[in-house]
Amino acid sequence: MRTHTIKPAPTARLPRSTTEWALLVLLATLWGASYTFIKIGVATIPPLTLIASRTLVAGLLLLAVLRLRGGRLPRDAATWRRFLLQACFNSVLPFTLIAWAERSVDAGLATILNSTSPIFIFLLSLCLAGAERPSLQRLFGVGAGLAGICLIVGVEVLSGLGRSVLPQLALVAAAVCYGCAAMSGRVFKSLDPVVPATGSLLSGAAVLLPASLAVDRPWTLAPSAASVLALLALAVLSTALAFTLYFRLLRTLGPMSTAAQAYLRVPVGVAVGIVFLGERLASTAWLGLACVVAGVTAMTLPTRSSSGQPGSHRQEDQR
Repeated sequence: MRTHTIKPAPTARLPRSTTEWALLVLLATLWGASYTFIKIGVATIPPLTLIASRTLVAGLLLLAVLRLRGGRLPRDAATWRRFLLQACFNSVLPFTLIAWAERSVDAGLATILNSTSPIFIFLLSLCLAGAERPSLQRLFGVGAGLAGICLIVGVEVLSGLGRSVLPQLALVAAAVCYGCAAMSGRVFKSLDPVVPATGSLLSGAAVLLPASLAVDRPWTLAPSAASVLALLALAVLSTALAFTLYFRLLRTLGPMSTAAQAYLRVPVGVAVGIVFLGERLASTAWLGLACVVAGVTAMTLPTRSSSGQPGSHRQEDQR
């Protein structure tokens, strides 16, 4: 008598995928709004002090959350060296560059120039030994995302290129830093996302605070109420919460797909600028938004491996 083994039905992955997509949109929203928060903050708070306060408040908040959850930070020196490296790429350098640049660059232009991090991640991944050949799907995602960004921001904003070269280059440099951070952040995939978020922010604050005290003498400042509120929103929402989501998505989606939120945060950043800063959206915005969504979808959905089987984002992490 032949026996038949009944194989269990494959586990549905849609709920988890839906959750990760929703978190990616939330992360893009939090970081898209950060450009407006920074613009309001630097009006009366120097960039260095703004960013030092941002990292300190966010780091202490996450430390409290970690303690309430019964967690603890690592104590070995090797992990803290990684936290410090991550802080340099993900907060100290890019946060300061963006804040400095936004003193003279419009929020719309800051958004487009700083949203190019997926391109640098794409190029960095190609340079890695043993990296897989990029799929047409990913190439399409990169191209569609860039096309959408250009359409959303429009010729009117791009016409400002060249008027403030150094701030614009600073925004591109910040995007390069974010690309490096996404690649180096993969080493934390075995940790609770709150742990590297807390450790890297506290490491960044340790670097920025002495510089702020020496350069800006913050006790002599008189920031406006609007700048203080923008700083708090920047620290709590666009940093503490956003960093926790960021490290989770690095683990579940991989660096390239997580960086795809850079495209999605462009329409968010532009929309927030319209409401709070009175900026105008280009006439081609809706077509650009469609390109952005198509680009994010192409870069986020699993690709097929050379064997014809669907490739997972976790495979991307292991390259």
